[in-house]
Amino acid sequence: MILVDNYILAILCCVYCCICWGSWANTQKMVATKKWSFELFYWDLTIGLFLTATLAALTLGSMGSEGRTFFEDLAIMDWSSIKYALLGGIVWNFGNIFLTAAIAVAGMSVGFPIGGGLAWIGGIVFNYLLIVLSGQTYSGNTTLLWIGVVLIVVAIIICGKAYGRLSSGKSETPRKGILLAIVAGLAIMFFYGLVVKSLDMQYVAGGTGTLTPFTGVFFFAVGILISTPIFNTIAMRYPVSGERVTMKDYFSGSMRTHLIGVLGGLIWMSGMVISFMGAGAANPAISYALSNAAPVVAMIWGVFVWKEFKSAPQGTGKLIAAMFLLFVVGLVVITLSN
Repeated sequence: MILVDNYILAILCCVYCCICWGSWANTQKMVATKKWSFELFYWDLTIGLFLTATLAALTLGSMGSEGRTFFEDLAIMDWSSIKYALLGGIVWNFGNIFLTAAIAVAGMSVGFPIGGGLAWIGGIVFNYLLIVLSGQTYSGNTTLLWIGVVLIVVAIIICGKAYGRLSSGKSETPRKGILLAIVAGLAIMFFYGLVVKSLDMQYVAGGTGTLTPFTGVFFFAVGILISTPIFNTIAMRYPVSGERVTMKDYFSGSMRTHLIGVLGGLIWMSGMVISFMGAGAANPAISYALSNAAPVVAMIWGVFVWKEFKSAPQGTGKLIAAMFLLFVVGLVVITLSN
């Protein structure tokens, strides 16, 4: 098994994860049409997520000299550990369905700052509590950590106001996109801590299970794989926008469209894998905080590449700039807290 023990390298792993988690939705935007809704995209995303986690377990998780290999870990695993990783995958999947819906309705530069931002601050708190409740002491500066959290909360509020201005001249209200993003954030905030609980504490602070990081990520992906047929079938039956789609529509998609969806899963899960490679050196609270700075990356894509606020009223740009600045400053303060 290959892990990262150096703090600087661990932080770089988290930065890579941040870029991946803020960029995967570009693949959703690339295939989004009336004939290819986010529900159809999600099947391919799930395939990409699972294949990437499996490949990582069979390669990075089975190479090197640290700890146990993936197959050695499978031989001694216990259900009490596996259930946390599976539950983490199911919880994340539930939230991510709502996040992809929010992106489809409101765009990356709204769905991510609100949904991802809530998940970000909630996950920081949750992972911080995991460390404290396990009897360990948080090694960083708690004052800076909470200042960073407050800055992110303010940024989320400003994002909601900016989206409200964008939607003011349209027939639909901004309520649907915001509510979808809020539900996504409230669910996603718990997944990282659940996966951490499945891991052996010798690999990561706060772990209470017996799995190695790669095995934990693998069962996290299994949780996604087994829950997608349930969550996504419901999403297909009760679409948040557009017409109802069926599996017949899915199988009529082109190979290019399917591969782009799989690529989205590869991008997201490669970030997850790399993040957990360095989680032990950076500690879960900081790993999650930096990895989930994805809203900053997503805002760059949404605002400057996809130009989602192009038609917004005059003055909205100042709100976008303030939101972006607060997210960045919050990220820097959280990083300095360690």
